[in-house]
Amino acid sequence: MTDTFSLADLGWAPDFLRQLTLDELSALLPCRISAVHRTRIEALGRTGPLNLMLPPALCTADIAVGDWALHDGARLVRLLDRRSTLARRAAGTGADRQLIAANVDTLFIVTSCNADFNPARIERYLALARAAAVAPVVVLTKADIPPDPAAWQDRAAAIDRRVPVMPLDARAPGDRLSDWCRPGQTVALLGSSGVGKTTLANALTGAVQATAAIREDDAKGRHTTTGRHLRRLAQGGWLIDTPGMRELRLSDAGAGIAATFDDLDALAGQCRFADCNHQTEPGCAVQAAIGAGTVDPARLARWQKLRREDRINSETLAEAHARDRAFGKRTRAALRDKSRLRGD
Repeated sequence: MTDTFSLADLGWAPDFLRQLTLDELSALLPCRISAVHRTRIEALGRTGPLNLMLPPALCTADIAVGDWALHDGARLVRLLDRRSTLARRAAGTGADRQLIAANVDTLFIVTSCNADFNPARIERYLALARAAAVAPVVVLTKADIPPDPAAWQDRAAAIDRRVPVMPLDARAPGDRLSDWCRPGQTVALLGSSGVGKTTLANALTGAVQATAAIREDDAKGRHTTTGRHLRRLAQGGWLIDTPGMRELRLSDAGAGIAATFDDLDALAGQCRFADCNHQTEPGCAVQAAIGAGTVDPARLARWQKLRREDRINSETLAEAHARDRAFGKRTRAALRDKSRLRGD
């Protein structure tokens, strides 16, 4: 693989060019972020790989693999606005958002034909993709193992008939995914540990990385992708590989959830009451559809769970701090009142 790239090779588009001023066009160079470290970043430019220092105004949490940026040869100067952003609510109790990848065209949602297969998890990834305006594709690995792989494909397709489902052997995917891997295109791999993401990434890029043994009966194993990297695909596009995710908490994904459950969203608009909870309220169109057998109650429960989660997680960091401050004031006031009542 060559160490030099044209901007078109890297996925450059006219909307990135339009963001540059005349001074920037003459003094700075575009690059694409390929890896993010604690105090520096790796990038790819027309001259090849780059190691760039961060400016004081930026921290690594602000930068995603796949970002486009401007540099002066030694330092990243500024980030360009993204075409798409895949992000999740950071693990823990804070309100921070964690960037997953930027400027992605297609999200490969990787699961496998075994115990890992989980409709709720797939719907969660679909909502994430659609919230970011990224096209989703469900990739079913280990399709060479079960006696009836078509049954697994049918199960995946039933989750959302609009989404392509591609069953394959991750070790030899052939051209099953070629439509999304051409020059100038960027794909991201997301999925839980043990589904074969590293094996698939190796096959798509022609590279070799360490892979851990997986027990096929229960899909248990250890992922060996330890960080996010931008990697060249054998067909000329770009791959952002990510570590296996134990938890994907949605935030600011209301539009993606509505698009993934558009049938339920449409039914909810027909309910008698605008604030219907779709439980026992009279005139509930969703419950009527369940009674008619056209809506699965389990699907309704998954939709409601994602909506609640997104509503809670979508509060901004400032709102979270304001809530915490208000709670602290109420607690201190209650303690003062209690102290006065005791005569302290």
